[in-house]
Amino acid sequence: MGARGARGAGGALLLGLQLCALARAASKIWVADTAFDTADNWSQNRTPCAGGAVEFPADKVVSVLVRGAHGVSDMLLPLDGELVLASGAGFGAAEPRPDAAGCAGAPALFLDPDRFSWHDPRLWRSRDAAHSLFSVDAERVPCHHDDVVFPSDGSFRVGLGPGFRTLRVRSVWALGQKLTRDEDLAAFVASRAGRLRFHGPGALRVEPEPCADPSGCVCGNAEAQPWICAALLQPLGGRCPPATCHDALRPQGQCCDLCGAIVSLTHGPAFDLEQYRARLLHNFLTLPQYRELQAAVSKVPRSPQPREATRAGADTEIQVVLVEVGRGTGGAGRLARALLADVAEHGEALGVLAATVRESGAPVGDGSAAGLQQSGSRAGLAGGVAAALFLLLLVLPAGALLLHRKGWLRWSRRDAAAGPLGFPNPVFGAAGSVEQPPAPPAPPASQADASTTSQSYFVNPLFEEAEAEA
Repeated sequence: MGARGARGAGGALLLGLQLCALARAASKIWVADTAFDTADNWSQNRTPCAGGAVEFPADKVVSVLVRGAHGVSDMLLPLDGELVLASGAGFGAAEPRPDAAGCAGAPALFLDPDRFSWHDPRLWRSRDAAHSLFSVDAERVPCHHDDVVFPSDGSFRVGLGPGFRTLRVRSVWALGQKLTRDEDLAAFVASRAGRLRFHGPGALRVEPEPCADPSGCVCGNAEAQPWICAALLQPLGGRCPPATCHDALRPQGQCCDLCGAIVSLTHGPAFDLEQYRARLLHNFLTLPQYRELQAAVSKVPRSPQPREATRAGADTEIQVVLVEVGRGTGGAGRLARALLADVAEHGEALGVLAATVRESGAPVGDGSAAGLQQSGSRAGLAGGVAAALFLLLLVLPAGALLLHRKGWLRWSRRDAAAGPLGFPNPVFGAAGSVEQPPAPPAPPASQADASTTSQSYFVNPLFEEAEAEA
């Protein structure tokens, strides 16, 4: 009894901690830096060798944090910038060491600090993100109601966008200070410290009002999604990798197709987004059969339906994206159907009015999957019917010709003057009872078939050739 109570208390404590983490997940932290000691900032993907030459881009503006002591033989500095020396950091003159592996040759080049874009989802992370939960690509970049945090003890540089766009967030933390008013943020960006860290034609604004709707707020990055996807896919040449399943899905806010399922919830005013996230995490994603799944839950725009035009929340819906981390085994579809059953049983208490599901198809290369079998059977049936008709058209005339040559099938061709060929048609017969004018003289035999228009038959050239040969 005591162990069971402790387990229940532990589960409640875990759920409480997860709820707190989810409530703070609206903070986005910038992870890229322009530090001297970060290997990714150098051309050879490593920090300069001891006694080596160092070269910064001459035409760039950059702030560089130096955490350690370095010996260099030569250093080319930019025209405008700063080196921020941490405690114990510094530079000293040192002779080159040609015996050091990989250190001979060209100087170490500091990479372009302007390569970091605000719209790149890879350069942000959510604070205290819960396990098994993720965000669609457009929501990995700060949304309108997010707090943005830049490192207080590091150097960074952020491009505010390729166009004259306004980026709106709830607040900005930079260099140890929180900026919640537009005038304070504008003054910081215009200062020397701000110009070293922010660049580009875009503008940054703060709107300190939090999201007060318990059902959540739309991220607001739909217009910026083309830039978000361009930045995300730039290392891949601007193209999405191929999906590993048939009939892949593309949720709102996602740059590329994915395999899994999408559950769309029509919500009422009583719906609480954070509580539903916690319910999904605690009641479903922790179960053994769903541990290989990840879920993204957010409010997204939706075109209003005719009957929902005046209903509260009709212009938005809750999008639940379910994806499988490893090879697809159908777990996303099973969880989607479990969520439908949960809505059918508890929808009124959850504030969910309706739910729909879309699932991707079978994995690529899985010929035993039902979806692939159905697609293949339909294609095979259509191809078989077409082939049968084609063969029938070839076999019938050839068979008739063969029977004629063997004497088993005979036909005769009469002269046009002998009367019409074919079979008597009562309609034509009724018409023939009307008195007709005298017929013109019969044309020559060679032109009889071409000039006769009152006979209801057609001439088969195959039969003509067969009779000629006979």
